[in-house]
Amino acid sequence: MNRPALHADAERVLKEWSAPDGQQDRLRLDYLAHLAEHPDGMWKACSAGHLTASALVVDPSRGQVLLTLHRKLGMWLQTGGHCEPADTSLGAAALREATEESGISGLTLLPGGPVSLDRHTTPCAWHLDVQYAAVAPPGAVEAISEESLELRWFAYARVPDVTDVSVHRLLDRAVEALRDR
Repeated sequence: MNRPALHADAERVLKEWSAPDGQQDRLRLDYLAHLAEHPDGMWKACSAGHLTASALVVDPSRGQVLLTLHRKLGMWLQTGGHCEPADTSLGAAALREATEESGISGLTLLPGGPVSLDRHTTPCAWHLDVQYAAVAPPGAVEAISEESLELRWFAYARVPDVTDVSVHRLLDRAVEALRDR
């Protein structure tokens, strides 16, 4: 079957990604199985769940992350969301979402692909989130979008106090990826 470019890219990314532990590898395999079973598995319309792309915006020079107070969920989260038909890669979708939601131009994804995977339920369906880390340029200034109630920089050490465990894990993996680059 001929799959759209984004679907093919997601399969490639997940096949090539080296999961940091057994739990992440099981999620990786689950995501691949989902894509094999659902030709529409990249899109919000897939009622069985769909892949999403997110990015934790980090400023390593200040030891901070930019979080968004999600308008619908009322939680501090990383930037990200649904893939769109114009997206040709998961990384590009994550970067687009991070730029749109943060208002920061010049973000760059850490090389090496995603830093984490997280499967969670939302009001629309299961999200099979592919999570990246995006580095903010020096002096970055955020601007609230229509998808956020608020944007705020948090010191790494404060993140566990304001987020759920999935964002804390994402931060740990992003910091580790920053150290390894």
